[in-house]
Amino acid sequence: MTDHTVRAYDAELIELRQRIAEMGGLAEKMLSDAMQALLKRDTTLAQTAIVADRRLDLLQREVEDRSVLTIAKRQPMASDLREIISAMRLASDIERIGDLAKNIAKRVLAMNGEYPPLKVVFGAVNLSTLVLAQLKDVLDAYARRDLELATQVWKRDDEVDALYTSLFRELLTYMMEDPRNITFCTHLLFCAKNIERIGDHATNIAETAHYLITGELLPVERPKADTTTLNPKHVAEET
Repeated sequence: MTDHTVRAYDAELIELRQRIAEMGGLAEKMLSDAMQALLKRDTTLAQTAIVADRRLDLLQREVEDRSVLTIAKRQPMASDLREIISAMRLASDIERIGDLAKNIAKRVLAMNGEYPPLKVVFGAVNLSTLVLAQLKDVLDAYARRDLELATQVWKRDDEVDALYTSLFRELLTYMMEDPRNITFCTHLLFCAKNIERIGDHATNIAETAHYLITGELLPVERPKADTTTLNPKHVAEET
């Protein structure tokens, strides 16, 4: 390729990385805003998280369009092809993280002024703090091509599952103790499951980072410690 073509190609790859970085930062903020809205009972902040999802959807489509166009024009090989494929995978996972954060914000609105005691909310907030740390670390691992950090995030998925299981049981106890707790505890169960699913998507990103860096898929299934009996698809896949 000529120098001009190489520079243009490099610029296209840099643009993809920048779009992924923007998506990651937006998804992190959406989750943080949604959880702060839940903690502070702030419907305005919840609306902010909901509206931000539109930008995330647009960015995902842009990443996919740019990726397909680059493959068609440049016919990349080896590591360059892996980077483009990885960008498309990450865009999909990050977009889904945004959807799940939006679902949490919608739950804040659905509570319609009926909020649970802060003690119960703190369990969900603690879970989100752990997941936000995972998300930040794995996006850093992808950006820096840090295989060790990506692997650490992948191994930490069982911590999220264990904390989710503990919160799940606590909320069930509240519901059994007093039927008046059922409504808000149900909302919190949905919030908690959405947070746990965000942790799963962070683990997906870790797997993609591993593929990008090494060219190989992780050989074993991820660790899981979610012992709840609910089918995740029945709980988390809200629209």
